[in-house]
Amino acid sequence: MQRKRVVITGMGTVNPMANSVAETWQRVVAGESGIGTITRFDASGLPTQIAGEVRNFAYADYFTEDMVKKAKRMDTFCHYGAAALREAWDQAQLDAVADKRRIGISVGSGVGGLTVQHDNSVTLVTKGPRRVSPFFVPMSIGNIASGVLSMMYGIKGPNISLQTACATANHSMAMAQLIIQNGMADVMVAGGAEGTVNEISIAGFGNMQALSTRNDSPETASRPYDVDRDGFVLSEGSGILILEEYEHALARGADILAEVLSCGMSGDAYDFVAPDPEGGGAAYSMQMALEQAGLEAADLDYINTHGTSTPVGDVAEIKGIYSLIKDCADKVLIGSTKCYHGHLLGATAGLEAILTVMALRNGLVPGNKNMLNRDPELPPVQLPVEPVKRELKIALSNSFGFGGHNSSLLLAKVL
Repeated sequence: MQRKRVVITGMGTVNPMANSVAETWQRVVAGESGIGTITRFDASGLPTQIAGEVRNFAYADYFTEDMVKKAKRMDTFCHYGAAALREAWDQAQLDAVADKRRIGISVGSGVGGLTVQHDNSVTLVTKGPRRVSPFFVPMSIGNIASGVLSMMYGIKGPNISLQTACATANHSMAMAQLIIQNGMADVMVAGGAEGTVNEISIAGFGNMQALSTRNDSPETASRPYDVDRDGFVLSEGSGILILEEYEHALARGADILAEVLSCGMSGDAYDFVAPDPEGGGAAYSMQMALEQAGLEAADLDYINTHGTSTPVGDVAEIKGIYSLIKDCADKVLIGSTKCYHGHLLGATAGLEAILTVMALRNGLVPGNKNMLNRDPELPPVQLPVEPVKRELKIALSNSFGFGGHNSSLLLAKVL
């Protein structure tokens, strides 16, 4: 039986660069960064004092009047998810879909309500157990974003939430695609949301020596593939996409932005946080995505990499990529957009899928703008520093998570 085609009919985002898809893309094209000095709390005592904060954001703007009171009892990751879904929902014109049982949701978070957990832990120690919020549990659990968003829009189809660290949003989209292909829904809301710019997160990742400490130059701190990279930049936000069965989208006259061909998935089975140094798991994930779609490496035009700017991770991923594309390495353009927006953890793959769709639609590959001195240990792949204007048809978007979770989303331009 022929598989049902799955397409994207709406996209929305809140991230350190902007609070919409159009403005985010404009800033990427302009080569602008969303990274800056932390303003949300006093970070002067921490080695890392920079992050990608969501700015100019008022959560009440994205909730109906009857939901604003409830929104006060939500963690920021739910606020960001609500804002991103509002944009995606309106673009896809899903109010016109009468049977909300045929719409499902698959939105995850790598960490969940870490800010709520942090604040209530401080309250427990300083003020005692009676002052811990009675809403602490529902505010902090990672699956609550899917629940909240379903309540906001009356979504009554399959409602799930995955948690695979930084691969979360890609896995969420993969699950959404499978649900549609199996006839369980016609439309799926999919992606990730994260709100982790707080003291405990910066301290925890910092003590792992995973974060950049280039505090004097926030805009150039995230340097994927640069020889002087010193860690990732923690960011926050949400990326939400509307996945829809192709014939259903055609029948209602929806604008089709791109097609979801497949999503490869694998496990490193190697370490808690370090990737397979030879990129074997990454390569298998990408190969699976291609095989699922009946394509070969030579069909690829662009790979949006995980590329977090860590010394070990960047090399491992490029080794995995090169093992896949070595016979066509001069054709495939490769880059990480984290040099613009930092690392949104479980929401990263959602934002990067959106940027990959925008690259396909505009025929423009963002440059690796902070790769000032290319790491000589990297295999010979195409890592352009400046944006490249070129017709693009097929693209991969990689996201890998702690625990060895690998995901590779394969997208196509719809002509």
